[in-house]
Amino acid sequence: MSSGESTSTADARAANRARFELELEFVQSLANPFYLHSLAQQNILEQPAFINYLEYLQYWREKEYARFLHYPHALHHLELLQHPQFRAAMKKDQYFREYLEQKQYEHWRTW
Repeated sequence: MSSGESTSTADARAANRARFELELEFVQSLANPFYLHSLAQQNILEQPAFINYLEYLQYWREKEYARFLHYPHALHHLELLQHPQFRAAMKKDQYFREYLEQKQYEHWRTW
């Protein structure tokens, strides 16, 4: 293998690792109801490109990826974000965000 090929391979691995870490961090941020509410208030949850991105991120539900998550609620919220009703509720209702936070707290408290 030439040095050009090894550099190319190293660059590709570095890019893949950076993408993995970025997506991991983003998926984990979805565990935060306040962050979800913020995204909704900024109309980000209504953007077709963002909705497609959320659909793409479903691969994190697979065991080989999910094992890297520290906040399993992120997967539950990722699933909920697939539904337009949930996205709309996050935008219009601050009490829904508080309800979601309370449910999350109760789950963690009794884990």
